[in-house]
Amino acid sequence: MTPISSSHHLRRWLSGLVESSFNVEIGLCDPSLVEYLVGLLTDFIHVQRINLVQDGSGRSVEAVAEMLSATRFQHPAASVQRRLTVHRHIGDFTLFWTGVYPEQLRRMRRRHERDALLSYQEQGKRAYAIASELSSDETEPPAAVLRRLSDQFEHCVYGLGLVRKSWEQADPAGFGAVNRAWLQ
Repeated sequence: MTPISSSHHLRRWLSGLVESSFNVEIGLCDPSLVEYLVGLLTDFIHVQRINLVQDGSGRSVEAVAEMLSATRFQHPAASVQRRLTVHRHIGDFTLFWTGVYPEQLRRMRRRHERDALLSYQEQGKRAYAIASELSSDETEPPAAVLRRLSDQFEHCVYGLGLVRKSWEQADPAGFGAVNRAWLQ
């Protein structure tokens, strides 16, 4: 699964939508946050990236409750990097679904009953906060970006909803297919 390059037309298009939604529409002018969100959207075009966390047997974990269990029951010697990766992914996963496809949450929660008891927004904020504590300003992304994602989670949810509306309205050159690709 090759990452989408920064010069790829899809990434540039998403970058314009995210910048417009966040800078113009909601007044959240934070280039590092915008760049992170563009990266999140382009990474999650690959369905395998949405379900990045695996259980002990190598099976992809699709429920937030299972991801949280993976963080609680990790071997004590689990690396800080592994814990950081899982918490960051929980933040990304919950932000993506609550911001871009909130209508899918009910269906997802029916499929994963334990998730019905969770607030994706609360778990996302918490996960980004923990990830920021496990990282530093030298890590990628820096701790400050993860902290802002936690602090501004609700604004990011709203902004990603605006991004989705923009791509659905614009649909240049058939990019509406991105919408369908994310749901498959």
